[in-house]
Amino acid sequence: MKLDSDTNFIVSGLERSGTSMIMQILNAGGIPIEFDRSRKSDQDNPKGYYELEGGKIINKLIDKSFQFDKYKGSFIKITAYGLKFLPISRYKIIYSERNIEEILDSMEEMAGIRDKARDETKKAFIKLNNTIKETISERKDIDVLFINYNKILANPNHEIKKILDFLEISVGDIDTMVKAIDRKLYRHKK
Repeated sequence: MKLDSDTNFIVSGLERSGTSMIMQILNAGGIPIEFDRSRKSDQDNPKGYYELEGGKIINKLIDKSFQFDKYKGSFIKITAYGLKFLPISRYKIIYSERNIEEILDSMEEMAGIRDKARDETKKAFIKLNNTIKETISERKDIDVLFINYNKILANPNHEIKKILDFLEISVGDIDTMVKAIDRKLYRHKK
C-alpha cells in the first residue's frame, strides 16, 4: 500500500494517549510506517513504542534539523508538543485523544510515583492538548483526524474505517487492523 509521497504523515497525541496502538493498527493494515528500535518495548508498551530516535525528534524539530523529506509517504510518531515546531509543508495527522484521568494514571504507573501535584499536571496537559489541537486545526498545510483511544476500543471497526477514509484508502484489511488491538493492555479504565 502506498501513501502520497509528497505528504508527511504523523500519528500524534499526548503521551500515553494510544499513539503506539494507532501505529500498530496502521502497520497491521499494511500502511507504511517508520520507526526504529532505539526505544525498547517494556511493561508499559510491551508491543513497542513505534518511535524514531527514542522519541527524541522534538529536539531536532526545535533546531530545524529533522529531515522530514526522508519520511514522506510514511507515518511517523511525534508527541503533541512536537507539533508546535512543524515547518511549513503538507501534513496528514492522526491525533489520538484519551480520557485525561487514564493518561495521568498511566503516566504515574510508568514513572512509579504518585503525582502530588496531579491537579496542576492535569490542567497543564489539558491546556497543552487544547493549544495543539487549535494550532493544527488552523494551519492550512495540515489535515487532521481526531481519533479517540476509548472509542477505538469500544468500536474498532467504525474508528478504523474513519482512519481509512481520512487516508482515502478504499480497500483496507479492517479485520487484521482490529486484531492489532490488544484490549489486555487497556489497564487504566475510567
